Amino acid sequence: MFSELSDPCNDKKWNQFNSEVLGRPTTLSETMGKAEMWLIRSYWDFSFPRPRLPNVEFVGGLHCKPAKPLPKEMEEFVQSSGENGIVVFSLGSMVSNMSEDRAEVIASAFAQIPQKVLWRYDGKKPDNLGPNTRLYKWLPQSDLLGHPKTKAFITHGGSNGVYEAIYHGIPMVGTPLFADQADNIARMKSKGTAVRLDLETMSTRDLLNALKEVINNPSYKENVMRLSAIQHDQPMKPLDRAVFWIEFVMRHKGAKHLRPALHDLTWFQYHSLDVIGFLLACVATAIFVITKCCLFCCWKFAKTGKKGKSD
Repeated sequence: MFSELSDPCNDKKWNQFNSEVLGRPTTLSETMGKAEMWLIRSYWDFSFPRPRLPNVEFVGGLHCKPAKPLPKEMEEFVQSSGENGIVVFSLGSMVSNMSEDRAEVIASAFAQIPQKVLWRYDGKKPDNLGPNTRLYKWLPQSDLLGHPKTKAFITHGGSNGVYEAIYHGIPMVGTPLFADQADNIARMKSKGTAVRLDLETMSTRDLLNALKEVINNPSYKENVMRLSAIQHDQPMKPLDRAVFWIEFVMRHKGAKHLRPALHDLTWFQYHSLDVIGFLLACVATAIFVITKCCLFCCWKFAKTGKKGKSD
């Protein structure tokens, strides 16, 4: 089961789908809580060191593959870039369009760099589009990132694109829009492989400076190549590892020996509220008994004192 299934934007749809399939009201969270094995789209080149449970396996980059040859027309345009190379710009399949003013800002920045630019864009052609920039409704993103002439990748920070950039060793300029994209770019920025910009507020100068930084500062290329080496240096490919664990669960009809008991605890047991409640009850009882004893002793001494005075 992939952790990426859980998206607050789609929870209602998943809940409805699960309820229809199971024939009873249920939620995605309930279904995920019963998982025998977790395959997480992450790896140590992307993530930070932390403990993990025995039924958790990292399979980040399982979709990444070596680059294939580009279409003839696209290859000719890429080769025409010479030593300057190319910049790839794609905001993914969910964002194929943007406002005209934002497109003008971006086109203006692209026109000022020596690199050729391949831009995935389905909107109106910007008036100030430079001769070094070509618009495409679709791009073979992974193949372009794996091309030796690619110098930088402008991305919204989706996990697929980020992992393809890591796999091929390409520095990034991140413009996160929603979901986990901001977190993904923050991770890449902290590892020295990306610069972050705000797509809605950035100026032409901001984008121009960011591109110059990741292209001309060798530390970005060195850092992302280090992550790429980590991604490639694994005893088993991520896809093979995912297939192995899926088949493992099928062969053994589950993986209960790897599943921690915490998944079967109620919410108050999970947070140790029953233990905390018991301890609080013990403390309250002790305080009550001590208070009663003190009051009894005070009453006894007071009674003895009054009796002595009367005698």
